[in-house]
Amino acid sequence: MRVDVTVNGERRQADDVWEGESLLFLLRERLGLPGSKNACEQGECGSCTVYLDDVPVCACLVAAGQVQDREVRTVEGLATGDPSAGADALDPVQEAFVEAGAVQCGFCTPGLVIATHDLLNRVPRPSDPEIREALAGNLCRCTGYEKILDAVRLAAAVRADGRR
Repeated sequence: MRVDVTVNGERRQADDVWEGESLLFLLRERLGLPGSKNACEQGECGSCTVYLDDVPVCACLVAAGQVQDREVRTVEGLATGDPSAGADALDPVQEAFVEAGAVQCGFCTPGLVIATHDLLNRVPRPSDPEIREALAGNLCRCTGYEKILDAVRLAAAVRADGRR
């Protein structure tokens, strides 16, 4: 089957999509967007989280055919600018993860960034319990989560200060 979908603001098309194929496979293998990671394939780890019509979902659990004529935003789509000109500006959440040292092996990072981005869109100044609850569906095997929590706090402060 053919799937037409808007990904990161750009209309994309994929042919010969298998009916059981996941959105994650479509993004990574057919559309060349490797940001979302393939870890558990069961919706348990959060590494493949993307926005589907502005709602965070585990891309491994969404059938590719379900995204026909819908909008997907990946971790790559959070950055702004013209990537062909090398002018990408990271989203404040992405910057905060780098600055706080919350990126270790990087496998969980895309899902955590999307979850944080979504949280801050809903709750601009979240409390620590709100942060922990929002990130509960994302597993990290490398950290004790403290640097990740620091990154969320930093991103919230940057956004509150009106810096990007």
